[in-house]
Amino acid sequence: MTRRNSDDGFEHAERPCGSDEEIPGYATGCVLLTHEVGLHARPALRLTKLAKSFSSRIWLAASEQGPWIDAKSVNKIMQAKLPRDTTLFFKAAGDDALNAIDALMMLVKRDFQNDGPGTAKE
Repeated sequence: MTRRNSDDGFEHAERPCGSDEEIPGYATGCVLLTHEVGLHARPALRLTKLAKSFSSRIWLAASEQGPWIDAKSVNKIMQAKLPRDTTLFFKAAGDDALNAIDALMMLVKRDFQNDGPGTAKE
């Protein structure tokens, strides 16, 4: 399901955890991690590569209360050892925060496949 954000004209994925759209330059979202072996090396690399394609600061956690880790650090993400069926919580701050959260959530929903929106350019 998508909705149109009238401010930027882009379609954005629904973010079931809510969003802080009332705060300019800040966005949040969450998505269920369904990858067979969780957030191991290959998915972590794809996630961080996509996160690095945005100028916003982006964090990831397995709980709304944290601890929050830098989503652009593959080492920190792999150290978290997040298993399958973990809810991933994202937050971002910056000019492209909403687009970053949407792209990262789509990547996780697509089970880290390399095609479609939310894929970092090779």
